[in-house]
Amino acid sequence: MTIIRHDWQAEEVNTLYDLPFMELLFQAQKTHRYYFDPNTVQLCALLSIKTGTCPEDCAYCPQSAHYRTDLEKEPLMSLEQVLERAKAAKAQGATRFCMGAAWRSPPQKELPKVAAMIKAVKNLGLETCVTLGMLDEEQTTALKAAGLDFYNHNLDSSPEFYSTIITTRTYQDRLDTLERVREAGIKVCCGGILGMGETRVDRVELLLKLACLSSHPESVPINRLVAVKGTPLGDVEEIDDFEFIRTIAVARLMMPRAFVRLSAGRETMSDTMQALCFFAGANSIFYGEKLLTTPNPTINKDRELFTRLGMKEHAIPHSQSASA
Repeated sequence: MTIIRHDWQAEEVNTLYDLPFMELLFQAQKTHRYYFDPNTVQLCALLSIKTGTCPEDCAYCPQSAHYRTDLEKEPLMSLEQVLERAKAAKAQGATRFCMGAAWRSPPQKELPKVAAMIKAVKNLGLETCVTLGMLDEEQTTALKAAGLDFYNHNLDSSPEFYSTIITTRTYQDRLDTLERVREAGIKVCCGGILGMGETRVDRVELLLKLACLSSHPESVPINRLVAVKGTPLGDVEEIDDFEFIRTIAVARLMMPRAFVRLSAGRETMSDTMQALCFFAGANSIFYGEKLLTTPNPTINKDRELFTRLGMKEHAIPHSQSASA
């Protein structure tokens, strides 16, 4: 049995990273098998319910109003539009439906509309997740009352590297929102982005921040940067495949009960690389041809890969599912 820890030290994490690749994956797979069926994967759908014109200056994001990209800006979707997409996602096998809005923080007039979306999607029998930017106590209380299961708010990178990619909000702002989400009784979805030009030191510090929270995030999305032309990171060099897989394995060892999700960037990964990520402990993916505004493998391609690997879909625990 792997002990659940919240007191990791940088030296320990560096030691894990420095293990021979096969040894690291073996250790991660053993831990993964203790807590999960190694042949199941959680399918999550992600929909941008409000696109573009975000006032934040995140250097990786095509939705930022600070950069000129080819992104088509869209206002908040209607409840009917969201429900249509949620029903389609469920029919295609997704068990969690995630909704993202490009806001610094949810506008007061829009939050009730999002709450209605959460209630309606949950009534379909799907787990619900939203990412809306920073939240105050009143907002987290309202989202909890709507029945929200998960709130996504990534730390992105280490505190030191963070300041080089975002200046419009602080690292502590993000940690404060995570604390409010926890206090409201909402599960946490929190991870980061690899390949922004950070060093291994930054990746170690990111994992330390996540694993040393008072409670580990229930979901840990690990994104591979999708370099978008027009953003400051549009020409950054892609992270090494083995370094990415190592990070998945170390995340699994440090947060053994979390769903570790392969998120953005899967379109640039070969089937072999994805298979190694699953072996290293990833057991969740974003499913569908688009992630907010960036491309993703087709559903048919993912299903073909699962068939070749003998993997099946993770079901929502009966106690968490709502009646349709």
